[in-house]
Amino acid sequence: MGAVKFYHLQQNSLGDVARTLLGQALSQGWNVMLRGASRQRLERLDLALWQGPEDSFLPHGLEGGPHDADQPVLLGTGAAVNGARAVMLLAGSPVDPGEAGRMERIWLLFEDGDEDQMQIARAEWRAVTKAGLAAEYWSDETGRWVKKAESQPAA
Repeated sequence: MGAVKFYHLQQNSLGDVARTLLGQALSQGWNVMLRGASRQRLERLDLALWQGPEDSFLPHGLEGGPHDADQPVLLGTGAAVNGARAVMLLAGSPVDPGEAGRMERIWLLFEDGDEDQMQIARAEWRAVTKAGLAAEYWSDETGRWVKKAESQPAA
C-alpha cells in the first residue's frame, strides 16, 4: 500500500502537476484513475492534457467511452475500471480508505486560493490519518515541491 499524497498547488497549474505525476505513474507501468466530482472540470483537464507539449503526451480518455477498461489514464467520477494501480483525486473527490489500501499511490490535488478545496483537503487529511493510512502533504509555495507534513500508518 502506498501513501496518500496531498499536493497543495500554489505555483503550478493543475494541468502541469497532473501531467507530471501521471507521466511518472505510467513510467512505473501503473494505470491511473483520475477522479473528479465535476464532469465539467474533468473535461477542462482532459483538454489541457490533449493540448500539452507533444513530448509529454499522455494516453488518456474520458469515462463513458467504449474503451474505458483499456485506458492507461481514465478521467471520470466513477470506479477505477481500467485496472488502475494509482488514483489521482481532484479536491471534492473523497479518499476511499479501502481503495487506498489496494493502490500503489493516491494523490489528492487541491488549488490555493479556493477555500472550499482547502477545507476539503483538510477534512480528507483528518479522515486519511484517522483511517491509519500513511499520508504526506506537499506544497510548491516556493516554486519547488517541499514535503511539509507526514503521518505514518497506524501499527
